[in-house]
Amino acid sequence: MELLDNARGGYRFLTGIPAFSSGAVAMAGFEVVRVTLNRPLPYRLGFDAIDAHLAGAGRPRQALCAMELRSPKPFSFDGFDEFNDGYRSILSDWDILLPDHNPVARSNVAPVVAAPAEPSLYAFSYTAPSDAPSTSFVVAGAADVARQSLTERAIVRAGETSADAMAEKAAHVMALMATRLAALGAGWADVTGGNVYTAEVLQPYLADTVLAPMGATAIHGIHWHMARPPIEGLAFEMDVRGVTREVRLDTDGA
Repeated sequence: MELLDNARGGYRFLTGIPAFSSGAVAMAGFEVVRVTLNRPLPYRLGFDAIDAHLAGAGRPRQALCAMELRSPKPFSFDGFDEFNDGYRSILSDWDILLPDHNPVARSNVAPVVAAPAEPSLYAFSYTAPSDAPSTSFVVAGAADVARQSLTERAIVRAGETSADAMAEKAAHVMALMATRLAALGAGWADVTGGNVYTAEVLQPYLADTVLAPMGATAIHGIHWHMARPPIEGLAFEMDVRGVTREVRLDTDGA
């Protein structure tokens, strides 16, 4: 991973794969603002909601730094690539993509209960001017795959969901979170919120594998979503953020 500037957006980003970056951190004079929709919207309509919100905040489209999506069910590897092609085309139309990189971080999971009928926007983050001195960032979702290349052979303990296997998967993801935090110039002490996504039993390894490495930040706990990562065969995903401002967006009239 490299930490690169996205001056038009007011943030720096960690390189990732063509579909998304590994995380984003606000540049000096900016903060990351997280916006959660009260009702998810089909993701193409979600982009319209983002556009309206950014315009109302006086921010350009390039200020978009993270997306949180919800899908009906996990994709096949080929299906995930096909979805990403359509998703990237919107970012391209918005003039967000850089010549060699996609700066926008992303999570994309499939809820077990109340899943949407089609891929939908759940939340997004953007940068806004701020004098706040604290580090402001969002780390993209990372799942139980051992390499950036998304292949079945890269899955940690593929096909296993025992407590021991899940603990190993979780430990792998926690290490990825720590690596990305450090690369963004942050640490667990800077984290204000974190999400765990799994449909498997969490309690046996939650305390030792997930909370303990967070240190004092563990006092805030984590938000467990009973959801599966975006690709068939994956079983554990996590993302974290460090923000001072979170907004709830009413989309009932959208």
